[in-house]
Amino acid sequence: MINYPYKKELLEQFSKNSKIAGIIFLLLGVVGIFFPGIMSIATALFVGWLLLFSGFMAGFHTYKTDKKNWLGWLKTFILIVTGGLVVINPIPGVAALGIIFAVYFLMDSFGSFALAFEMKPEKGWWVVLLNGILSVLMAVIFLVGWPFSSLWLVGLFVGISLLFDGVVLLTLSHYAKKMDEGE
Repeated sequence: MINYPYKKELLEQFSKNSKIAGIIFLLLGVVGIFFPGIMSIATALFVGWLLLFSGFMAGFHTYKTDKKNWLGWLKTFILIVTGGLVVINPIPGVAALGIIFAVYFLMDSFGSFALAFEMKPEKGWWVVLLNGILSVLMAVIFLVGWPFSSLWLVGLFVGISLLFDGVVLLTLSHYAKKMDEGE
C-alpha cells in the first residue's frame, strides 16, 4: 500500500464535496436516462451559452488587443451568432451534437481497431477491439436515425456519462473517508 501524504482537513473536505457532487451527478444522470429529450435540450442550451460567452470573450479580447483585427471580429461574430441560434432554437443544436457524437465514435472506433490489431498477440487486445466495435455501433445508431435520433440519444448518452461520473465521485468520497479514518 502506498502512503500518500495528506492533511486531515483536506480529506474531510474532499470527501464531503465529492459526496455532494456525486449525488448531484447521479440525479442528473437519472434524469438524462429517464428523460433524454429534456437532457438533450439542456445539453444544447449549455453548449449554446458556452458559445455566446466565448464570443463575448473573443470580442473583448479583440477589442483590447487589436481593434482592426478582422479575423478576431469574424470569430466573435460566428461564436455569438452560432451560440445565439442554439439558445433561441436548441433542436437544431441537438441534431448538430448528434452528428458530432457520431463522428467522434467513428474516429474512436478507427483508433481502437488500429490499436487492437497492433496489440493482437498480447493479452487484452480483444478488449480494445470490443471497444472499437461498440464505438462503431454507437456511431451507426446515431447516423441511422439522424437527426431525429439525436433528440433522445444525446440526452441518454450524457445521462449515462453523468451517472457514472456520480458513481466515481461517491466511490472516491468513500475511499477518502476511509483514508481519513486511517483504514
